[in-house]
Amino acid sequence: MKHQNLPTEDLKNYGIINDDLTFSKKLSSDDIKKFLQGYTIVADNERNRATFQLTDNNTQLKVIFLERDKNLTEILEQSKEKFQYTDIKDLSKSQQDWGIEKKAFIFDKQNGKVVEFDFIKNATELTAIIADQKNLQELNRYKAELQKLKNYIYDKIDQYPEIAKEISNDITIVSRELDAVARISIEDERFRNGDSNILFDVIDSDLYDQASRMSEEYEGQEEELQKAKLRGR
Repeated sequence: MKHQNLPTEDLKNYGIINDDLTFSKKLSSDDIKKFLQGYTIVADNERNRATFQLTDNNTQLKVIFLERDKNLTEILEQSKEKFQYTDIKDLSKSQQDWGIEKKAFIFDKQNGKVVEFDFIKNATELTAIIADQKNLQELNRYKAELQKLKNYIYDKIDQYPEIAKEISNDITIVSRELDAVARISIEDERFRNGDSNILFDVIDSDLYDQASRMSEEYEGQEEELQKAKLRGR
């Protein structure tokens, strides 16, 4: 594989490639292929998250550091009992006042893995999974998280007029899901039964074709990629 155009020093610095220019063994061949096509690598370590993406015809490495409001180990463990919701803040200087991502972590019983959903990017799928749980309490938890996200986004419109269109698009998505939740709670009598069991189908891997994972497991496998660049965050 040719590397003459890649930002090799940056890639080495973050442990994505080795000194001999081979890619980290933490990356599958599919991960590497997608990364070279412009997809994003995500590395997690407790409250810290880093994303890596090649830009400018693969000559530059875009790195974004984020911080979640809960430890990843805690989220993964508790998600086996019930759905977990968390906020991830963008620590980059240009967006530190605006960038918030809200995530849901759901335990897929069929595959024995925890799957992450974004409230915006995976909105339709997430609402469908919440509905499948047939539990009014969980539906109300989800509704409350949607409302918090909507309120947060509304507060940012006046502060960031240059990205008002993007913000409005996010509001439209969240409002749509809030409306869907309202219809479900009113029209579907199954929520009156309080059945808390959930078993959903295998998650389609294409849900995350914008974020190629470093490996199949979350816990502990991304620490090397963080290195000193996390600077104690």
